[in-house]
Amino acid sequence: MVVALHHTIVPARDPQASAQFLAEILGLSVDPPVAHFTPATLANQVSLDYDQLDHVEPHHYAFMVSEQEFDAALARIQHCGITHYGDSACQEDGRIYHSERTEGRRGTYFHDPDGHLMEILTPGGSGR
Repeated sequence: MVVALHHTIVPARDPQASAQFLAEILGLSVDPPVAHFTPATLANQVSLDYDQLDHVEPHHYAFMVSEQEFDAALARIQHCGITHYGDSACQEDGRIYHSERTEGRRGTYFHDPDGHLMEILTPGGSGR
Protein backbone atom coordinates (compact mmCIF):
# COMPACT_ATOMS: atom_id res chain seq x y z
CA MET A 1 0.00 0.00 0.00
CA VAL A 2 1.24 3.47 -0.85
CA VAL A 3 0.75 5.91 2.03
CA ALA A 4 -0.52 9.35 1.04
CA LEU A 5 -1.91 12.29 2.93
CA HIS A 6 -5.68 12.52 2.35
CA HIS A 7 -6.63 15.63 4.36
CA THR A 8 -5.64 17.79 7.27
CA ILE A 9 -7.70 20.05 9.49
CA VAL A 10 -6.86 23.74 9.48
CA PRO A 11 -8.22 25.68 12.48
CA ALA A 12 -9.83 29.01 11.58
CA ARG A 13 -11.99 31.62 13.24
CA ASP A 14 -13.99 31.94 9.99
CA PRO A 15 -13.51 28.74 7.97
CA GLN A 16 -15.25 30.01 4.83
CA ALA A 17 -13.22 33.25 4.73
CA SER A 18 -9.92 31.45 5.41
CA ALA A 19 -10.56 28.76 2.81
CA GLN A 20 -11.57 31.41 0.29
CA PHE A 21 -8.41 33.44 1.05
CA LEU A 22 -6.13 30.48 0.29
CA ALA A 23 -8.18 29.40 -2.72
CA GLU A 24 -7.90 32.86 -4.26
CA ILE A 25 -4.13 33.00 -3.73
CA LEU A 26 -3.54 29.51 -5.15
CA GLY A 27 -6.13 29.72 -7.92
CA LEU A 28 -8.33 26.99 -6.42
CA SER A 29 -11.99 26.79 -5.57
CA VAL A 30 -13.59 26.12 -2.21
CA ASP A 31 -15.47 22.83 -2.13
CA PRO A 32 -19.00 22.45 -0.74
CA PRO A 33 -19.06 21.97 3.04
CA VAL A 34 -18.59 18.48 4.43
CA ALA A 35 -20.29 18.31 7.83
CA HIS A 36 -18.89 21.35 9.64
CA PHE A 37 -15.71 21.56 7.54
CA THR A 38 -15.00 23.93 4.65
CA PRO A 39 -12.59 22.07 2.35
CA ALA A 40 -10.16 23.38 -0.24
CA THR A 41 -8.77 20.55 -2.35
CA LEU A 42 -5.32 20.66 -3.93
CA ALA A 43 -4.32 19.18 -7.30
CA ASN A 44 -3.09 15.97 -5.64
CA GLN A 45 -6.56 15.53 -4.04
CA VAL A 46 -5.34 16.36 -0.52
CA SER A 47 -7.91 18.58 1.14
CA LEU A 48 -7.41 21.27 3.72
CA ASP A 49 -10.53 21.02 5.86
CA TYR A 50 -11.09 24.35 7.58
CA ASP A 51 -12.76 23.98 10.96
CA GLN A 52 -14.11 26.74 13.19
CA LEU A 53 -12.20 27.41 16.40
CA ASP A 54 -12.32 30.54 18.51
CA HIS A 55 -8.66 30.31 19.52
CA VAL A 56 -6.30 29.50 16.66
CA GLU A 57 -2.67 28.57 17.21
CA PRO A 58 -0.85 29.32 13.96
CA HIS A 59 0.74 26.51 11.97
CA HIS A 60 2.91 26.33 8.85
CA TYR A 61 1.59 25.04 5.52
CA ALA A 62 3.80 24.78 2.41
CA PHE A 63 2.55 24.34 -1.15
CA MET A 64 4.67 23.15 -4.07
CA VAL A 65 3.60 25.00 -7.21
CA SER A 66 4.89 25.23 -10.76
CA GLU A 67 6.90 28.24 -11.91
CA GLN A 68 3.83 29.66 -13.66
CA GLU A 69 1.60 29.05 -10.63
CA PHE A 70 4.18 30.71 -8.39
CA ASP A 71 4.26 33.80 -10.59
CA ALA A 72 0.45 33.95 -10.68
CA ALA A 73 0.09 33.44 -6.91
CA LEU A 74 2.78 36.03 -6.18
CA ALA A 75 1.00 38.49 -8.48
CA ARG A 76 -2.28 37.89 -6.58
CA ILE A 77 -0.48 38.36 -3.24
CA GLN A 78 1.02 41.63 -4.42
CA HIS A 79 -2.23 42.82 -6.02
CA CYS A 80 -4.09 42.26 -2.74
CA GLY A 81 -1.41 44.10 -0.76
CA ILE A 82 -0.55 41.02 1.31
CA THR A 83 2.89 41.25 2.90
CA HIS A 84 5.13 38.39 1.84
CA TYR A 85 8.54 37.44 3.11
CA GLY A 86 11.75 35.87 1.85
CA ASP A 87 12.30 34.02 5.12
CA SER A 88 10.27 32.00 7.61
CA ALA A 89 11.09 34.45 10.41
CA CYS A 90 9.17 37.09 8.40
CA GLN A 91 12.03 39.60 8.49
CA GLU A 92 12.55 40.10 4.75
CA ASP A 93 9.40 42.00 3.68
CA GLY A 94 8.48 41.98 0.02
CA ARG A 95 11.04 39.35 -0.94
CA ILE A 96 11.17 35.86 -2.35
CA TYR A 97 13.88 33.37 -1.52
CA HIS A 98 16.13 31.35 -3.80
CA SER A 99 17.10 28.01 -2.29
CA GLU A 100 20.76 27.27 -1.69
CA ARG A 101 20.01 23.54 -1.58
CA THR A 102 17.81 23.19 -4.67
CA GLU A 103 18.96 25.05 -7.76
CA GLY A 104 16.21 27.14 -9.30
CA ARG A 105 13.81 26.82 -6.35
CA ARG A 106 11.98 30.02 -5.41
CA GLY A 107 9.57 30.60 -2.59
CA THR A 108 7.89 33.11 -0.36
CA TYR A 109 5.92 33.18 2.88
CA PHE A 110 2.74 35.03 3.83
CA HIS A 111 0.17 34.92 6.62
CA ASP A 112 -3.45 33.94 6.23
CA PRO A 113 -6.26 35.69 8.16
CA ASP A 114 -5.69 33.41 11.17
CA GLY A 115 -1.93 33.95 11.31
CA HIS A 116 -0.98 30.61 9.74
CA LEU A 117 2.34 30.90 7.92
CA MET A 118 1.72 29.88 4.32
CA GLU A 119 4.57 29.13 1.95
CA ILE A 120 4.56 28.70 -1.81
CA LEU A 121 7.64 27.20 -3.44
CA THR A 122 8.69 25.86 -6.79
CA PRO A 123 10.33 22.49 -7.35
CA GLY A 124 13.46 24.07 -8.77
CA GLY A 125 15.71 22.62 -11.39
CA SER A 126 14.47 25.15 -13.96
CA GLY A 127 17.69 27.14 -14.04
CA ARG A 128 15.85 30.26 -12.93
